Amino acid sequence: MKVRLDPRTKLYMILIVSAIVMMSATTPLLWTVRIIMTMIPILLLIAEKRYASALRFFMLYIIAIVLTFYFLSADSTGLLKALLTGYCGIVAQFLPALITAWYVVRTTKIDEFMSAMQKMHVPDGITISLAVVMRFFPTIKEEYASIRDAMKMRGIALADGNIIKMLEYRMIPLLFSCVNIGDELSAAAITRGLGGEVKRSSVVELKMSIADYLLIVGFTVATVIFVFFKYVKR
Repeated sequence: MKVRLDPRTKLYMILIVSAIVMMSATTPLLWTVRIIMTMIPILLLIAEKRYASALRFFMLYIIAIVLTFYFLSADSTGLLKALLTGYCGIVAQFLPALITAWYVVRTTKIDEFMSAMQKMHVPDGITISLAVVMRFFPTIKEEYASIRDAMKMRGIALADGNIIKMLEYRMIPLLFSCVNIGDELSAAAITRGLGGEVKRSSVVELKMSIADYLLIVGFTVATVIFVFFKYVKR
């Protein structure tokens, strides 16, 4: 079942998860709270029928958690184990915020985002910058896929194993595309009247649903529990 969340709820999720990942989890309870908070955006991705993204994030996170707790440790000896320990620690620490941000970017329309920011009375400078960023990265992903397909059609996908040529054939066109995409997004923002003196209207009507309130309450309770057991009850 598809769950339609208000953009304000999604922004609150990013804020809470980003705050939680900045605080280290040192007990099984704190790790449980963090894992549950990580699973929520993955389940929301599944509800949006984005199964591939949900599966990739789930496998990457679970593998990092399993390796960190059952096969590796902070005092692991050997260069490979030390590097793997650091990598898994970074993934387990920061991937929850990445998953949440990915969900928000892939499931939020720009007009909904702009309307939500306007309701929260956020300055236009911040709103326009975030809106451009939200459209920039998905567009770059599509552009890179097009460049990759063009290289395959020309038979130079691997560039005969030459890493320098691989970077040249893919990164140089991508860099030029980034410049053009940035100009196009800026022009589109100006054309739509963003940043003008007149208050911008919107055909999108945002309304908080039961799912929004449940997620807000759930994330708030999880944050209180995390902070209480980490800093108050030691």
